[in-house]
Amino acid sequence: MKIDPANPADLSAQIAAAIRDAIVAGKLIVGDRLPSEAELADQFEVSRSTVREALKRLAAQSLIRTQRGAHGGAFINRLSYEDAHAQQITTSTLLLGMNDVSFDTACEARFAMERACAALAAERRSPDHLATMRAEIHRQGQPGLTDEAFCASDVAFHRALVDAAGNPVLSYQLAGAVEAMQPLMNMITFTARSRGAIVALHTRIADAAEAGDGPAIATALQELENHTRQLAQSVFAARARPAPQGS
Repeated sequence: MKIDPANPADLSAQIAAAIRDAIVAGKLIVGDRLPSEAELADQFEVSRSTVREALKRLAAQSLIRTQRGAHGGAFINRLSYEDAHAQQITTSTLLLGMNDVSFDTACEARFAMERACAALAAERRSPDHLATMRAEIHRQGQPGLTDEAFCASDVAFHRALVDAAGNPVLSYQLAGAVEAMQPLMNMITFTARSRGAIVALHTRIADAAEAGDGPAIATALQELENHTRQLAQSVFAARARPAPQGS
């Protein structure tokens, strides 16, 4: 593992990247103990504080775990899908927020990925998945539910549909789409949407999932996408209209 002292990138970031690359390449495997801070500092020819910062970066990514005691140190951790979900959501949120991604582009990607789960969800959904979807539909129909609570329920409904596909890789990949893209889209469309229309589409999706009808799930998701795009268009059009004089 090497770093380039002439590289303008932060040295601790370079060390973290070098260790991460070694894990990805299989040179370091789950359970392996990393050299001590002093040994790493000698290896990379940096201070121990720089090594310590690199280890903090790796720990924040759940790639290593630390253990105290005579047999302690930093060990290569087994990264779980649950640990990776939060990172995927954060990255997706930052990408959408920092780059010029149009609403239509985000909406297209988000629903295209979810439709990919339709057939598997219809085949593999469990009673728990269906119960969660039904519970969120009921919640969405409650009078007095705040916009924030409705958005959270919206995300929980689609999270249950994605998880019903029974594929942890799909669930991980869609974490950003459902839990990052959807809240951002909800922020734009919540003022224009009809909760009743969304609840009706969610009900069709849940009914199709219970019936094991993948094509019907995909069709309802397509209609939900069309509905979402139309809402966004109406919101953007309203924003573009000049304000009445004297207001």
